Amino acid sequence: MKKIILFAILSIMLFSCNKEKNTSFKIGVIADCQYCNCDIKWDRYYKKAPQRLKEAVATLNKDSLNYTIHLGDFIDKDYTSLDSILPTWKTLTSKSYHVLGNHDFEVQDSLKEKVLEKLNIKKRYYSFVENDWRFIVLDGNDLSFYGTTSKEKAQQTDSLFNQLKDENLPYVQKWNGALSNKQLKWIQQELDKAVQKNQKVGFYCHFPIFPVDEHNIWNREQFLSLIKPYKNVKLFFNGHNHAGAYEFVDNVHYLTFKGMVDTENTSAFAKVKFENDTVFVEGFEREISRKLVIK
Repeated sequence: MKKIILFAILSIMLFSCNKEKNTSFKIGVIADCQYCNCDIKWDRYYKKAPQRLKEAVATLNKDSLNYTIHLGDFIDKDYTSLDSILPTWKTLTSKSYHVLGNHDFEVQDSLKEKVLEKLNIKKRYYSFVENDWRFIVLDGNDLSFYGTTSKEKAQQTDSLFNQLKDENLPYVQKWNGALSNKQLKWIQQELDKAVQKNQKVGFYCHFPIFPVDEHNIWNREQFLSLIKPYKNVKLFFNGHNHAGAYEFVDNVHYLTFKGMVDTENTSAFAKVKFENDTVFVEGFEREISRKLVIK
């Protein structure tokens, strides 16, 4: 009888250990691939993007990744640019996701919605669950002068921009955008779901929240007020500021990934491993490796 009890205890311990191990997972992260058949501008080597993406995908495919995400500005402009870069993206062996960036809408008005179809984005903002994390993908172009596709959103864009433009905020620029009230309500619903299911939350967006500079979404203060009561929010990953940045505010890691398109001879991308209480960023080339402690 004692042997049976001992065997049962050991089995439970072994099962618990395996369960603990299974909470870890690894992903790939790329920001601002930003391809177009364009001349060099602002140290951005647009024509080198396809080769850089190919090399990054080859590296990422050597690992068993749960998914790979691109943080916006997959192209710089022109709808046809997608035909030059998407075939390489589709060679990823992991699942893949896209965040919408401002340059992804630098196409004819009639083709803006087709960009989503081409990138296989079902909804402009969405969420998905991986292990004990809920990842919320934001659309920072929801209200913007380049990315809106309805008269209602265009009116909301004008109203918010005019309301903020006299406040001397560095980020109220026409190349940035904002989260609509509808999207903010949806975010709150997603956060409530995460609390109910005891999930940690990570946000993906093209536009940063921190540090405060000319790259932020217009209504960052509204977003911060919304997430403040939710202690399960742990990460905010974004692109847009090609130089990269990092701040740790109110137990949330705000990490801006460097732009792949920048500089003549170097790229930037990362693998990110999620453990129980730590997130390890393994940076490649210009991307910095980091250890983010989850509190």
